[in-house]
Amino acid sequence: MVTLVGMASGYEKGIGKQLDAVGIDVVVSNMSGGIMPKTFDESLQEKVAALPRVAETTTVLMRMMSVEDAPIMMISGREWGGFIWDQMKVLEGRMLKDGSEKAVVLGTLAAELLRKKVGDTVQIEVEELPVVGIVDGRSMVENGTIFLSLQVMQEISGEEGKINFLDIRVPPNTSKAEIDQLCKDIKVIFPEGRAMVANEVVGTSQGFRVVRAMSWSTSLLAIIVGVLGVMNTMLMTVFERTHEIGILLAVGWRRRRIVYMVLCESALLGLLGGIVGVVLGVLGLITLGASPGIRGFLEPDINPKLMLIAIAIAVVVGVISGLYPAWRSSRLTPSLALQN
Repeated sequence: MVTLVGMASGYEKGIGKQLDAVGIDVVVSNMSGGIMPKTFDESLQEKVAALPRVAETTTVLMRMMSVEDAPIMMISGREWGGFIWDQMKVLEGRMLKDGSEKAVVLGTLAAELLRKKVGDTVQIEVEELPVVGIVDGRSMVENGTIFLSLQVMQEISGEEGKINFLDIRVPPNTSKAEIDQLCKDIKVIFPEGRAMVANEVVGTSQGFRVVRAMSWSTSLLAIIVGVLGVMNTMLMTVFERTHEIGILLAVGWRRRRIVYMVLCESALLGLLGGIVGVVLGVLGLITLGASPGIRGFLEPDINPKLMLIAIAIAVVVGVISGLYPAWRSSRLTPSLALQN
């Protein structure tokens, strides 16, 4: 549970950090179909830019695809001159000269994963593009991304005139109510899409909800297996201690005290198992986060709250698993137990 939910939560938080680092207030997309939204015509930008409370707009065509030896990489084609280039700090080489230059700049993690430096080339689809710069994008997702101009990205992908994100900045001190009204105005001119406040994009996306639900569903199956496993362990413990339980009953122990003893042992077993599970889960997160297929794509979320929830669930699983064995042990009669 810690590993699965931590990976899903890490991806969501990574996207949130990316939006904060870039400085986007509103995102327009058609994200209802999955993690990567459908494309739409870039002419929408002119209509949105004319709306009240819109300070700046910029367009993006983003894809996740295999690049050379990396199984999956984020590739971001960005409108040249748009504000989302501004947060990047060039560490090596230079930035693109203009929007028509067929070249890429790499985030620091992308350069490390692809083992590229300035002057090397990167193959995207059928194009060999030179690396002209290495940049710090101020978030893990940004640093794990390949950047090129929107025009070049559209040419390479064969999607001329298409984008899948329209990013918006509003004037400073714009109220939440005004931003909500802007989103409604955009919905009127782009009914098939959505305009969302940037920090709400991840939480309301159907694709992210599916990933989150799958993580918890798989964890639930693991919990059910855990209940059966602990119950079997506790039943075996009761059977092996029939004689001892009979002696305790014979010397005057109440049956509810026997139940309490078995439940405490079961809960302790769950607690110890939960602690070990959390440690293994954290190690799994660290290992997966450092793997070439995931590193730079998401930042594993090692969340103390999730760890406490996992341990609490393990204790509850222990208690639930011990209910039947505890009841079974309390039904023993001293004479019968002492005969075994």
